[in-house]
Parts: sequence; C-alpha cells; structure tokens
Amino acid sequence: MLIDSHCHLDFESFDVDREQVMQRAGEAGVSRVVVPSLGLDNCGTVIGLTGEFPGVFAAVGIHPNYSMDWQEEWIEELRQLAHNDKVVAIGEIGLDYYRDYSSKELQLRALEAQLQLAAELELPVVLHNRESDGDLLDTLKKSGKSGQYSPGVFHSFSTSWQTAVAALDMGYYLGFSGPVTYKKADDLRAVVSKVPLDRILVETDAPFLTPQRFRGERNEPAYVSLVAEMIASIRGLEFEEIAQQTTENAIQLFGSKLS
Repeated sequence: MLIDSHCHLDFESFDVDREQVMQRAGEAGVSRVVVPSLGLDNCGTVIGLTGEFPGVFAAVGIHPNYSMDWQEEWIEELRQLAHNDKVVAIGEIGLDYYRDYSSKELQLRALEAQLQLAAELELPVVLHNRESDGDLLDTLKKSGKSGQYSPGVFHSFSTSWQTAVAALDMGYYLGFSGPVTYKKADDLRAVVSKVPLDRILVETDAPFLTPQRFRGERNEPAYVSLVAEMIASIRGLEFEEIAQQTTENAIQLFGSKLS
C-alpha cells in the first residue's frame, strides 16, 4: 500500500477523468490520497471529494498565495470545516516568497493564525515553503515556544540539508515528490539519502511535478510509486520497504483514519 500524502485532486485538470485517475491509483497500490485546500473557496470541493471517494482525505487551510485578502474571521470558518470526519490536517499553509501574490506580512499573519488553530484542534499541518526557509523555520520555532506547536510535513521538500535538519529537529516530516526523480536533482537525492526513514512521506503534488518518466504530462496519484521507487534506489532498499515505511509514517502523522 502507498499513500499519496499531497495531491490536488480537485483541480480542473482532473474533471474529465477523475474516476479513472483514482482507479489507476488503486491499481498502482495507492489506497489513500490526502487532498489539501488552497483557500476557502475550494475547501468545500475538497471535502466533497472525500465523500465521493472512500480513500480520499482532506486538509483545510489558506495557501500563502491565497492570503492577500486575509481576514481573521476566516479562522472560524476553517475551524468549522475541520470538524468534518475526513479532514486530517490544516493545510496547505506556509510561506511563498517566490510569488508576490500576497505580502510577507499577510502571509505571516495567516500562517501564525493557522498554526494556532492546528494546535487547538490537535491536527497536523501541511507546510508550503518556497524561498522562505528562514522565516518559516523562525515562525515554527516561535509557535513551538508559545505552546502552539502542531506536528506536520514540509510538503514537496526541495531545499537544503540544513533546512531539513532544522525541520527534523522540530519533529516535522519531509514529503518528497517528482523532482527527486529528475536528472539534475543530485542535491535533493543527497538529502533523501540522509533523512531518517521514519520521517519520510511520498507525494505527487499532482497535477504538478510529474516524475521524470512522464515529465511533460499531467501528474496523478498512481505516479507516487515512481517517487517511492527512486527513494528505494537511493537508500539501497526494496520498494516494498519504502512503501510500508512511508505508509506507516503517513498514518502516524495524519491519524489512524488512513489505516
């Protein structure tokens, strides 16, 4: 069994064949998929998919690129949404300094409020980090010191070993996706080679970041097996060992509902 710990199954690119996508996922051994929200406008859609497909679970949150109109009252709406039985995390939240859709100030306000909500509800967080290592780590450290800590995952990890160590030291998991298979991703594979096996998750971030074998095409949950295969190769282990370990890790983070 494999768990795709991050897939945007609600996106329009899946509208024409979503059922077939999930069928292919099952045939590839992917029994569970976690679908994160980006903003309040798609939380309902994401939660709706959990009713349509038994193996789909949701995360609710405001992505940093959707925080430009951030309002504190959104937290109450997220709190209500998070009471759904198939919501297993707060996310996708974090910081993105590559895009300038939202100011750093608003991104930080949204992140801090959602970290507090996750701690209150005892839910893990799904973290987005793009060119924001320092501020994200500082915010997480501050959150932990204030007693508002919630475990989580740095999704689609693609930055330095130093950031990996800092995240691991705070108890976070690292999610790896298609880029680990890319020809020029030696630095990322070096990180994968050193991360403790019990802290690795696999994901697709579909429809983005398609693994090398199908690069240029739409990504989908079935392809998470290619990520697991690459990690097994890097670590000198059998595919089945990585599949089992990453599944156990996802269940440990997101809860027994995924078992």
